[in-house]
Amino acid sequence: MLYHLDTDTSSYFIKGRHPHLDNLRARVSSLTHAELAISALTKAELLYGLRRLPDSHDLHVSASSFLSAIQVFDWPDAATDLYAHIRHHLTTTGQLIGELDMLLAAHALSLDAVVVSNNTRHFERLSPPLRIENWAEG
Repeated sequence: MLYHLDTDTSSYFIKGRHPHLDNLRARVSSLTHAELAISALTKAELLYGLRRLPDSHDLHVSASSFLSAIQVFDWPDAATDLYAHIRHHLTTTGQLIGELDMLLAAHALSLDAVVVSNNTRHFERLSPPLRIENWAEG
């Protein structure tokens, strides 16, 4: 099984703070390196967040450590049709979610991966259905 961490979940690890950080760490430590990844889109969001901080900020070191330890998958061509389908479905049903969330969902679907997110409400609207887990719950 491949687990794709979204930006919020990745941020919990980088910042080292969340009410259920021990649960998150335990879950990650139970997986092999091959079972855990982020999308290049998530990496881009994380790097954007870091650009807003001074170079001396501690999160640069934490983020570098996180990014060097996790697989980063390029956004594949196989996800393009899935993205178009997801966006069309959500637009026509009036349930649009964030652009990057739709791209991340298409990426995960193209890889048959489970999205790990604290924002399950958005991802539950998708068709085709996306497998979602929230490791940030108590």
